[in-house]
Amino acid sequence: MTRLRPTLTVATIALLAGLPALAQSPVPAPDAPPPSHMMGHHGMPHMAKLTVTGEASATAEPDLAIITLGVSTEGDSAAAAMSENSTRQKAVIDALTAEGIEARDIQTSGLNLSPRMQYDNNQPPKMVGYTAQNSVTVRVRDIAGLGAVLDKLVATGANEISGISFAREDLEAAQDQARADAVKDARRRAELMAEAAGLKLGNIRALTDNPVSEGPRPVMAMRAEAKADSSVPIAAGELEINARVSAVFDLLPIDAPDAPVPPPAPAN
Repeated sequence: MTRLRPTLTVATIALLAGLPALAQSPVPAPDAPPPSHMMGHHGMPHMAKLTVTGEASATAEPDLAIITLGVSTEGDSAAAAMSENSTRQKAVIDALTAEGIEARDIQTSGLNLSPRMQYDNNQPPKMVGYTAQNSVTVRVRDIAGLGAVLDKLVATGANEISGISFAREDLEAAQDQARADAVKDARRRAELMAEAAGLKLGNIRALTDNPVSEGPRPVMAMRAEAKADSSVPIAAGELEINARVSAVFDLLPIDAPDAPVPPPAPAN
């Protein structure tokens, strides 16, 4: 037992000697910078982020009308229905050409031949003939003369007009304006939200264009019954182009200095 005491005493002293080093870890000063694990890129503290969506729209006058029109005919046989249909549809296309519509702006969009059935009470259906339908999609570049064109087509033999829409060949300027206004709207919303939270807006960190996908406005189908001497009224109105962007901003304390503006990227 006498030999073990010095060994135990030395071990105890060594253990006690190590405790002060563990217990006396330095306490950071109140104004000391945050620990490294709380730091972001470039040694800056992590900042709160705000993500907002900005939306805007711009308008443009259309310079193109797109109409779908056709001829529907009936016959006792399939051949008779198709022959009559072809004759009348050729007259319609000739009328379009006479009005200055180029061949590249006329495209067949539908051709259908179907039996006509007669249904009597307590009798099986009976086929009484055929119906042929032929439709074309036409681009009219002179919107002001569109009403007169429709009148002539009806007089020529077109008896179905199933849709009309308006477009513009060059929408780039309107799209650019809508995008620029959407970015301004995103910043306005971000500034409003930051102020409400008792903070202020810092630098923008990300900006994304979110294209708005919208189909053409629906147009009700109509059956052409106009007389040749009456002009069909056409109101083209305006086209509305919408834009949407997403933006990410830094949020800073209200008393923080203004965020420095990042230097421009070097030219390639």
